[in-house]
Formats: sequence, C-alpha cells, structure tokens
Amino acid sequence: MKQRISSLIILLICMMTLNVFSQENTEQPVSDTLKMHVITKNDRTRFVGKIISQDPREVLIDTKEIGLVAIPRHEIREIREVETRELNMKGEYIPGEVFATRYFLTTNGLAIAKGENYMIWHIFGPDVQFGVGENFGLGVMTSWLGSPIIATAKYSIPFKENASMALGLLAGTDTWYGTGFLMALPYVAFTVGDRKANLTFSAGYGAVGYKETFFNGATNQTTKKRVSEGRMLISFAGMFKVGKSVSIVFDSFIVPGGKEYETTEWYDYVNPNTGFIEPRERNVTKKSKGFALILPGLRFQTTPHKAFQFGFAGVFSDGEAVPVPFPMIQFFQKL
Repeated sequence: MKQRISSLIILLICMMTLNVFSQENTEQPVSDTLKMHVITKNDRTRFVGKIISQDPREVLIDTKEIGLVAIPRHEIREIREVETRELNMKGEYIPGEVFATRYFLTTNGLAIAKGENYMIWHIFGPDVQFGVGENFGLGVMTSWLGSPIIATAKYSIPFKENASMALGLLAGTDTWYGTGFLMALPYVAFTVGDRKANLTFSAGYGAVGYKETFFNGATNQTTKKRVSEGRMLISFAGMFKVGKSVSIVFDSFIVPGGKEYETTEWYDYVNPNTGFIEPRERNVTKKSKGFALILPGLRFQTTPHKAFQFGFAGVFSDGEAVPVPFPMIQFFQKL
C-alpha cells in the first residue's frame, strides 16, 4: 500500500515537472501576429479575441464564442494583449490560474497583483489575502471560533519569466482561548513556472510558545510554565492546468524528526517494602517525531473570480500511512 501511494506521488510530481519545463517549447510555434486581447469589464466579465476597431466611445472585439461584441469604453476596466505563453498549440487562449499563488496549505513565489484580493473558505475557517503593493501581500487567517488568529506577509521577487522567490512570515496568537499560544514562522519559497503550471519548494522554521501544566508528585500540586520549541518545516507543492477550468494541485507539509532532548517525568513507583504506590521523578531521553501531510487534489475555476477545490489527505509517520477520513474542501473568491 505504501509503495502504491509513493509511486502515485512520484508520478504526479514528474507530470508537473514535464508540464512546467515543456511550456516554452510547446508555445513557441504560436504566431506573434495573432494580436489577441483580453478585455475585462468593470463587472469582471471577460472577452477574448481580436480587436477590430476602437474609438473614444467603444471597442469592437471579435470573439470565438459569440462573434463581434461592441463594448462601451466606460464599462471597460482593462485591455491587455494576450501573451504568447497564454496560448496553446492551436492558438487557443488558456487563462492563467486566478488563484495560482496558493495550493491547499502553502503558498509560492508568485505575487498577488496589487489591488487583487481574495478569500478562501474552508472547513477550518476563513483566509483573506490582500495585494497591497507591487509584489507584496498581507493577509489574515483564523478558525470559525476566532482562535487562533494568524497574520501573514509575503514579498515576491521575480527572477525571470519562469522563476521567482518569496520571503514570508506567519505570526499568530490564540487570542481569547487562554493557552498563551504564540507562533512565528518565517519562510522562503522558490518557484519554477507561471500561473498555468508551477513547482515550489519552500522551507521555514516554526517557533511556538505556550503554557503547559506540570504536576509535582511530591507536593501533589500543579503549576503552569511557559514552554517554547521550534522545528524545521519544508514543503514540495505544485499545480498545472489540464484544461481551461481544471487544474491538478499537489501540496505537502513535512516536519522532520527533531533532535533528542533530556527531560524529567513523574511515574508511579510501587514500593516493595510497603506495597504502596509512590510518585517519583526520573530523567528520560525523548525525540520529537516527524511526520508528513500529503494533499493531492483538483481545482475547478467556476467563474473568472471563483474556484472550488477539493482533495484527500494522507499522514505519514513512523513508516505508516494513515488517510484523513474527510476531504479537504476549499472555496476561492476574489474580493
């Protein structure tokens, strides 16, 4: 069973890799003289085709779907020329994934455009992201109970057309819940590809602090102390479009095993002389266990500003694979 799951994951990653690195070769034959344009109206309706004529009052565009369309100037939000990489071998326009900066849990090096904002609704709670500047985004995520609340920040650095990097930070607190939970996760993400197909490797260091209850067997009392710990986190993720509205998405969240550490614990000791149970303290050596969360799934672009995504997760720990019994379902919506 484990070999089948591993083979499926490797096959999926290979398919993504071939799709990313073959894009430039498959798109080159498209003629540069097509001069197709995308016209976006104020209500986010989009028309794709050749502009036949335009004047101060209206733009006339010839679309493949419905033919000639005359659009009043005051209803137009944006006019842009279709890039060669957005066309397939047949010259058909394949729009880039609107929410391509996100997978299931992790993000990538691609930037949210300035002024473009979106929200993700999922089983755990809402997640809102804002494009506040050139290659810079801010966001906030929380549960349906409002605890914890985690703020996010990401700055993207494009290297060239098909490569980018992002520096980011997640910082949060449990707010009203009272556990004293605090967390910080600085990370870096490297992405190869664009909004139609990409692969990402990201790594970061997660530090958490919380209040833990300790029991003193000698005095039979409990005390609360603040405890802090940190772990390295890594992720491999990717997505690629398999049609105009369907994309395959793969995400992972990997926590390597931690180092061994010394600690103390209380245990029940049976006194051979009296036969009574006595609480005693002993030194023990422990090691934080590692685990990996694997999330393959599909994303459906239902409208230019909405998408639906679902997948099934599996947890790998101590050489065992355990499927998560419920699907990961997310709804994306541009704001």
